[in-house]
Amino acid sequence: MSQSQTLNHVNISPIKAFSDNYIWAITKSESHHLALIDPGDAKVCIDHIEQQQLVLSHILITHHHPDHTGGISELVRYCHNKQWPIEVLAPKSNVIPDVTRQLKEKDKIELTDFDVTLTVIELPGHTLDHIGYYNNELLFCGDTLFSGGCGRLFEGSPEQMHTSLNKLKQLPEQTAVYCTHEYTLANLEFALAVEPKNPKLVHYYHQVAELRRQDKVSLPSSIALEKQINPFLRADQTSIKESAQQYLAHALHDEVAVFATIRKWKDSF
Repeated sequence: MSQSQTLNHVNISPIKAFSDNYIWAITKSESHHLALIDPGDAKVCIDHIEQQQLVLSHILITHHHPDHTGGISELVRYCHNKQWPIEVLAPKSNVIPDVTRQLKEKDKIELTDFDVTLTVIELPGHTLDHIGYYNNELLFCGDTLFSGGCGRLFEGSPEQMHTSLNKLKQLPEQTAVYCTHEYTLANLEFALAVEPKNPKLVHYYHQVAELRRQDKVSLPSSIALEKQINPFLRADQTSIKESAQQYLAHALHDEVAVFATIRKWKDSF
């Protein structure tokens, strides 16, 4: 377990799973209830529940990949054995188990145990079923947006991912960004290859390098920060376009082509 942040009157903490996953745990100080985002590993979640004496009431899923969904069934069984009501909220998919409500763009999620309302945003690109959950203060974006990076295009097109990232760019700048992998330092090493003269990026790289030397979590980020340092949100910037053209050795004429080029570059970086 690592440090928690208090936001929107709730506590948001990362539960570490596998080599670099974060399962986000939402709690409220006056309550024993717990909501989990993308619990790929049931054991670490059950350990957390029992150590903290919590009651799991909600599971929110962003997409169907097993490292985000693999713990659902065991957690549902655990809750049933405890006679706890449990809601599993997820995008429409044939492979996500035990879903109690399938979600689409603009659906509202009322987490009444936490006095939190989240809105669903569809984010195809990494997968076709990918969604995020947000309000004016926070965003759970799964594997769409990372700090300094974005998800690989396993199912969607560059156009889809570019559109999804542009939707996230429109969120309020103070929005805290909770993604689900500790990829920040590696992402920033690539971002520096693309935009080495970005002073905010250089500064952030050194901040994150120090955090990771201390084995501290680099998240959450913010929309404001990502717009300043993340090359995948900056395909409209001349510096990014010039680097992409240099990598490809020919001219690029639109943002999607720039985005697609740096995504391909990152895949082999």
